[in-house]
Amino acid sequence: MKAYEQLLLENKAWSKEMRDEDPNYFKRLTDIQQPEFLWIGCSDSRVPPNQITQTQPGEIFIHRNVANLVIHTDLNLLSVLQYAVEVLKVKHIVVCGHYNCGGVKAAMTNNSYGIINKWLRHIKDTYRLYQAEIDALPEEDRANRLIEINVREQVYNLAKTSIIQRSWLNKNMPDLHGWVYDLSDGIIKPLLELNPGSKLDHHIYEYANLNDVIE
Repeated sequence: MKAYEQLLLENKAWSKEMRDEDPNYFKRLTDIQQPEFLWIGCSDSRVPPNQITQTQPGEIFIHRNVANLVIHTDLNLLSVLQYAVEVLKVKHIVVCGHYNCGGVKAAMTNNSYGIINKWLRHIKDTYRLYQAEIDALPEEDRANRLIEINVREQVYNLAKTSIIQRSWLNKNMPDLHGWVYDLSDGIIKPLLELNPGSKLDHHIYEYANLNDVIE
């Protein structure tokens, strides 16, 4: 049996199991989705959001990319963010990185990886800003420290978007959370939280005419 055929068999078995346990399970999922959370995480196959939080389909709206980046020119991310905030009206947004992240570790080297260099450049820029702090650590701790800093930067990048600032102004939500997942024990470590009214790291990112501009 080919590997992809096994996936299809497992899907059928899972579907039957869920219907046996709850005949209305799929009908409820079909009717509506009302997740309270948007999860922005790494694409790493070892960090499946629903499994590590024991949540069910429909409870978390998920966006994943290499190294859980929030980039202000990434239309994919911004489309997900706007839909989650303005349509689904999520109450919480989680940026979750993970220790031993290959994307962050690659960004700390001088190796060229092809087109992904353009993506990793954003992590390199963060590394440059915090290089003195990171390089002062023992070598074995440096990557994980940058992973934590990267999560923090992405949470602030969320707060710098007009999407979040407008929602904070008009709806007093969502709360923003920065977490990091430890592959070695499966535990999530909270790093920071930003709420409506939280100050950004520089006032230049705070928009003044949010309700006057249509995007």
